[in-house]
Amino acid sequence: MSVLQAGAEWLEADGLGGFASGPVVGPRTRRYHALLLTAVTPPTGRYVLVNGFDAFVDTEAGHYGLSAQRYDPDAVSPDGARHLTGFTGDPWPRFTFALEDGTRIEHEVFVAKGQSLVALSWRLVGDRKPATLTVRPFLSGRDYHALHHENPAFRFDGDVEGDTVTFKPYASVPGTTALANGGFLPEPHWYRHFLYAEEQARGLDHVEDLGAPGTFRFDLERGEAVLILAAEGDAAERLRAAASADSLLAELRRSERGRRANFATRLERAADAYVVKRGSGQTIVAGYPWFTDWGRDTFIALRGLCLAMGRLDEARDILMEWSHAVSQGMLPNRFQDAADAPEFNAVDASLWYVVASHEYLLASAGRKGAETCKTCGSRKGCLQAAILAILDGYSRGTRHGIRADADGLLAAGEPGVQLTWMDAKVGDWVVTPRIGKPVEIQALWINALAVGATLDGRWSEPFTQARDAFAARFWDESRGYLADVVDVDHEAGKTDWSFRPNQILAVGGLPFAVLDGERARAVVDAVEDRLLTPLGLRSLAWGEPGYEGRYEGGPRERDGAYHQGTVWPWLLGPFVEAWVRVRGNTAEARAEARATGLTPLLRHLDEYGVGHVSEVADGDAPHRPGGCPFQAWSVSEALRLDRKVLTP
Repeated sequence: MSVLQAGAEWLEADGLGGFASGPVVGPRTRRYHALLLTAVTPPTGRYVLVNGFDAFVDTEAGHYGLSAQRYDPDAVSPDGARHLTGFTGDPWPRFTFALEDGTRIEHEVFVAKGQSLVALSWRLVGDRKPATLTVRPFLSGRDYHALHHENPAFRFDGDVEGDTVTFKPYASVPGTTALANGGFLPEPHWYRHFLYAEEQARGLDHVEDLGAPGTFRFDLERGEAVLILAAEGDAAERLRAAASADSLLAELRRSERGRRANFATRLERAADAYVVKRGSGQTIVAGYPWFTDWGRDTFIALRGLCLAMGRLDEARDILMEWSHAVSQGMLPNRFQDAADAPEFNAVDASLWYVVASHEYLLASAGRKGAETCKTCGSRKGCLQAAILAILDGYSRGTRHGIRADADGLLAAGEPGVQLTWMDAKVGDWVVTPRIGKPVEIQALWINALAVGATLDGRWSEPFTQARDAFAARFWDESRGYLADVVDVDHEAGKTDWSFRPNQILAVGGLPFAVLDGERARAVVDAVEDRLLTPLGLRSLAWGEPGYEGRYEGGPRERDGAYHQGTVWPWLLGPFVEAWVRVRGNTAEARAEARATGLTPLLRHLDEYGVGHVSEVADGDAPHRPGGCPFQAWSVSEALRLDRKVLTP
């Protein structure tokens, strides 16, 4: 598929937490756009080693740019985008350029799975003619959230060894090894004041300086130009051991093409980007380019990325790794790193874990070794033990006021802490605190109790009590929908009737619906009428106090709009499942839901993050996508719909 969508971005993930990414058209716009971005402690410890490059072609007719850079205040040079005539992301990014003299060039870039390595190539299309390609890489060696500036400590010199040259701008940062089938000419220069328009629009620092050690030059008339870049370590050693750049490129292409061919659809290929290495096991990256692995996101996304795709071994390893992190019934919302304390700031992460574990256990029933834990070697039910520990901890009471109340429902929250998925916080301002008994937390709690009752009969009575209390406490006949929070701020009888999408989880998105019959149908109809867009559900209905229709501006403005009307594609999964359930889950209902719910979302695959689904979109039409271009739970819920909910 040829795509030249302004604002669209491509991603190549390495399965370690690192990646290459950039715009389809025009200059790099983010600090995260990079050719070689490596994860030193997968999937964290991310460093940008090679930010980008300039590329020029000289023919008998003239000198032409293939790349594009924007410099502060607003100068573009070169403007290679004017030569770009085509792009495809299948099986990896490939760009087609047409020069004024009739010369056509194809440029490819792809990342090898499991290695911090990126392969680039350029070739003439059609008749061979005299043409020289010059490529100038731009280097930094910085934390991926930071920006780089000219300084005397930067080392430009490269160590040449055979066909490779290694750059190490800073002693404390991994070096970069390059293998090429062209010659390297040292030409050290600072390139100053690169301007990143997306960072500027987000109200962040947006100007950077990069070091350019020299140029690689290739004779395109002789054949394809090859430049392979690798981070210091095993990937760099592979470059040094290669017979040639051409042979290594052929090997990498063959391997990657075969691996990617195993995925039947673009969405399935996209899913593979989020399952990454952590230590000796695996985890799920919440989104690219700036998220790592987070508890809540991991357990929501695992259902589509792993379970719906039959990747049960990976699901098992992830769930069992987390099973040993239960503390007072809670799981961290951020995976522990060696030097970091865990953050227990999510009431729902543990409950989503119970749901994901339950669905894994059902899917893996009867599989030999399905229960073996890589962390402790146990085959005696780490997942069941974790589920029961979560229920015990929540029932007794744990951090942040989380406790089973007298009515059987789950209370949670204290001032200054954001515990639900609506977790935006700016300084001391918690935008949507939702202290009390939030509706989706009750749906998750009742589902967790139902799962617990299948493992230990003592949870049967709490399940029945909570289910009955939910029906009595949240429904209002005159309104025809569910409250968002009851016992607000832990004040008995105080209710928040803001119309939000959280209520849909009482009908769809979880194994057990806690609302059925006419009430369930009324909720689905109301959500469809007030919240549904082609890209997902609004986080607050239009016309409600505090509604924000655009997700834009600086950090305060964006975080203030994050859950105040902004659309979330991941919520389309629970909504479509609820829509099908209240229509009897018939073949006709599933077919209609696929045509009207899933198909419009799949058109989005070429709009923002190519082949992926975005994190959010504007609440107001035309629902411009925003946030992370590549979001795990957005892709996951689309896959879960496609592979499970809408497939008999």
